[in-house]
Amino acid sequence: MKLLRHGPKGQEKPALLDDQGQVRDLSGVLRDITAHTLTPAGMDKLRTLRIADLPVVPQGRLGVPWSGMGKFIAIGLNYADHAAESNMPIPKEPIVFMKTVTSAIGCNDAVVLPQGSVKSDWEVELGIVIGSRARYVSEADALKHVAGYCVVNDVSEREYQLERGGTWDKGKGCDTFGPTGPWMVTADEVPDPQNLAMWLEVNGHRYQNGSTKTMIFGVAQLVSYVSRFMTLEPGDLITTGTPPGVGMGVKPNPVFLKPGDVMKLGIQGLGEQQQTVHAWNPALIDG
Repeated sequence: MKLLRHGPKGQEKPALLDDQGQVRDLSGVLRDITAHTLTPAGMDKLRTLRIADLPVVPQGRLGVPWSGMGKFIAIGLNYADHAAESNMPIPKEPIVFMKTVTSAIGCNDAVVLPQGSVKSDWEVELGIVIGSRARYVSEADALKHVAGYCVVNDVSEREYQLERGGTWDKGKGCDTFGPTGPWMVTADEVPDPQNLAMWLEVNGHRYQNGSTKTMIFGVAQLVSYVSRFMTLEPGDLITTGTPPGVGMGVKPNPVFLKPGDVMKLGIQGLGEQQQTVHAWNPALIDG
């Protein structure tokens, strides 16, 4: 299944995308797609539905595919060639940091640069959506705790992240810096999350071409590893790192986002996103 939420901000309605690309309304079954919906019991209930009996509705604005995200966890430098372009050593263990849940927005919503931003950057990433509580799980059992997968754009302000001291979080958690979706594809429809092509363009120029098969630490490893340091709950999101081609890696002169730029990105089988970059404007964040 491809689960989605559509409609104005704060008024999103639950739906799914059928095999013909039509949006099928779930409002008669669910009030919303919540963290509970992503649990095994919630998924089992949805699988009993006759999709053909659900009403077809026009697609509105796409929001984050589920509500109730408790944690937005991120993995850094998880592709060796991206570590190289960043002039950083290949990590011996996963680098874990946090994005804020307020950074998560719909896949086509406006990306708003924070005040004073001069080095905002893009990163296409595979998102892992947790479906059941995971605490000290083994790699062998890790995928049993995954509800599904989605596209994430891990937008990053590099000056905040790397030049202003402290942790990476301050450059990663800005409002609108985590476009998510367009939908969450359930794990049963992604038999091999380690073999998905991924790409990103800015203003029509292809900067990133990669595949999840070149991750240093795979999906099962990451779920197991992160579960050693924090309990993962249904609705938590882990974004897993980016392949090479980010703006700060462009030689000889890095390229950073500016108002008016358009990012387009996607992952094989998981859909596409498109965002326009805007200067600081709280109305675009709150609207």
